[in-house]
Amino acid sequence: MNKTTFLPQDFQIIDWSSLEPFIIDLDKMPLNSEDELNLFLAFKTELEMAIDEEQAWRYIRCNVDTRNEEAKNAFEFFIDEIDPNVESWFNKLNKKLIDSPAFSIFEKKHIIPARLLKKSIEIFREENLPIFAEMQKQEQEFGAIISEIKVEIKDKEYTLQQAAELLKENDRTFREFVFRSISEKRVEKSETLNNLLSELLRKRYNVAINAGYKNFRDYQHFNLGRFDYTVDDIYSFHDAIASEVNPVIDDIMLNRKESLKVDKLKPWDLQVDVEGKEPLRPFPTTEVLAQKAIGCFKVVDPDFAEIFSVLDKEKLLDLESRFGKAPGGFNYPLYKSNRSFIFMNATGSMSDFETLMHEGGHAFHAHYYNHWPLIDYKNIPSEVAELASMSMELISMEHWDNVLTNSAELKRAKRKQLEDSLIVLAWIAAVDKFQHWLYKNPEHTHHERNLAWTNIYKEYSSPTIDWEGVEESFVFAWQRQLHIFEMPFYYIEYGFAQLGAFAIWRNYRQNPKNTLEKYKNMLKLGYSRSLPELYKEAGIEFSFTTEYIAKLMRFVRDELNKL
Repeated sequence: MNKTTFLPQDFQIIDWSSLEPFIIDLDKMPLNSEDELNLFLAFKTELEMAIDEEQAWRYIRCNVDTRNEEAKNAFEFFIDEIDPNVESWFNKLNKKLIDSPAFSIFEKKHIIPARLLKKSIEIFREENLPIFAEMQKQEQEFGAIISEIKVEIKDKEYTLQQAAELLKENDRTFREFVFRSISEKRVEKSETLNNLLSELLRKRYNVAINAGYKNFRDYQHFNLGRFDYTVDDIYSFHDAIASEVNPVIDDIMLNRKESLKVDKLKPWDLQVDVEGKEPLRPFPTTEVLAQKAIGCFKVVDPDFAEIFSVLDKEKLLDLESRFGKAPGGFNYPLYKSNRSFIFMNATGSMSDFETLMHEGGHAFHAHYYNHWPLIDYKNIPSEVAELASMSMELISMEHWDNVLTNSAELKRAKRKQLEDSLIVLAWIAAVDKFQHWLYKNPEHTHHERNLAWTNIYKEYSSPTIDWEGVEESFVFAWQRQLHIFEMPFYYIEYGFAQLGAFAIWRNYRQNPKNTLEKYKNMLKLGYSRSLPELYKEAGIEFSFTTEYIAKLMRFVRDELNKL
């Protein structure tokens, strides 16, 4: 061990025995002075980043190819054999720090990390470690199940993402066939997914009880570090979305129904262009998609283009949809390498570009906060992480003329982006409210679960949409949301962030240079401030009151009217 680095240059994590000596060395380090504290924290962060990056790559390899047994076994080995020992030992190191003479220095110097450290110790239970290992493996089953679904249309097989793209076609009879084909395949897996969730719910309930909580909802609220708002605040958010956003969405749906000149607006009418124009598919290949993204980022800020170009050159982008690939999209920060890995399922649509703008926002965030010396400052709360990504969607929208040169197509793409941003707010509220119900009623049956979802979804789904004849698609719609399976309760943050993104976009429209400067300053701060302080640094409020949401909805409605 020397004074600048802790790990040898050729350090590799193979099994627990390759890690244990370094953790024991950390445990032996004295913690009596500020110098000793700083050295301990530097070495601890170096080791944490190496562990985090190893787990990241094992997770990524599982997702890019769910059929790869070697990758699956490597990930499961990490979860079973390495992670529980890491968690147990790091809890011991946390206690060592909190009981040391140097803790008063740490608490004064590192306010947010100290808050997180206390939370971690309070919630840790040794008996939960094997449960966490089981859960992490089971959570991967969702992606494996979805990735293998094949939808056959006109003698050709499509992934779910590719098939969904066909719902933008103008032929209504064809769209209905596609919708029913997708629905049929999803319903075939509905009981399998219900059973999977039931198993996860039981394990999560046990985790909460072991930690001294009445239910997993209360446990997870604390576990996710929601220090700056309460469960009651979340309920208020649900209500505010229903009162302020739902009416705007219903206007959008009524306008769609009238424009399409249909007696009933059906679920297969929601993606098609209302003027009968062909779907926007400006990206024949993912290579074109990546290059167009770089061009757009360059107009927003040359630094963004440079960061993203490095990811492209180093093959840290996996963008296309294919069989055997997990659903969804994510940006996984690689702290040790100061890089990010971007994963998504592109099908050539304009929405792929929006997704890439979103994940790019995450990648820029990771790049800018990686300067912090402790990993605690890099573990960004989702409310801020999603603010970075959702704001980038709307900021970039001001420069989509570099992607869509036809003014009519540009206008159409912008309108779709804004409409989708509003519609997702209602969906987020429904999914989050449903999760509250799930975990407050742990003994429920599958029938009661589906009934609860149906009643909640009715609150947030526009009554203009007619689901008659495809009721099962409505009842099992919650199974589309991977967060329910893989990241429980991590979803409401998207709602808070979407509101913040609207506010940042409003500021950007008025003063681009100043807004971008504030945005980048917020990115650089990492998790060094509370949520309200970070939002303030970005030039906006951390608020989800009815009055605040109503004000933002007036702004967005006005912008929609201009399009």
